Amino acid sequence: MEENIKLALENIRPFLQRDGGDVEFVAYTDDKIVQVKLQGACHGCPHAQMTIKNGIERLLKEQYPEIEAVESV
Repeated sequence: MEENIKLALENIRPFLQRDGGDVEFVAYTDDKIVQVKLQGACHGCPHAQMTIKNGIERLLKEQYPEIEAVESV
């Protein structure tokens, strides 16, 4: 599952990089939570939580419905 998530994040990454940011996969927990770390301009951005929930989480859950949530660490 981790490899599938990493592959999906590679497809999301260009959109974040366009705005000077990036995303790093940290872990996929036993509770089916994907942990990521926002980097660059995304780290500390006031819209970071919206990017995670409305962007990254939505796209990952569309591809892998078993994912419960995406969280920033």
